[in-house]
Amino acid sequence: MKGLGGIFSQIQKMQEKMKEVQKDLESKEIEASSGGDMVTVRMNGKKEIVSLKINKEVVDPDDVEMLEDLIVAAVSEAQRKVQEMITQEFSQITGGLNIPGMPDLSNLM
Repeated sequence: MKGLGGIFSQIQKMQEKMKEVQKDLESKEIEASSGGDMVTVRMNGKKEIVSLKINKEVVDPDDVEMLEDLIVAAVSEAQRKVQEMITQEFSQITGGLNIPGMPDLSNLM
């Protein structure tokens, strides 16, 4: 049974480290853009939009759909980058292990 105790101790340490990483990720930000930097989004590790910048050259009242598409593209790219950052941080804790029955830790944020 000593082996099980060691495993549980390791799991507890891993959980503590995961909480630290999660807190650290909340303060990190990434930036993504679309349309050749016409629309730029900053997003934090909690997948919250921190800022949105739109170049005035892309604002055309006769083509609102293009601006909407650029915003969606920039936000989607920011979300992809944040998810990649989260996955990378958590894989460092788990060593990239794919333990059967273990939840996908990258979706904790």
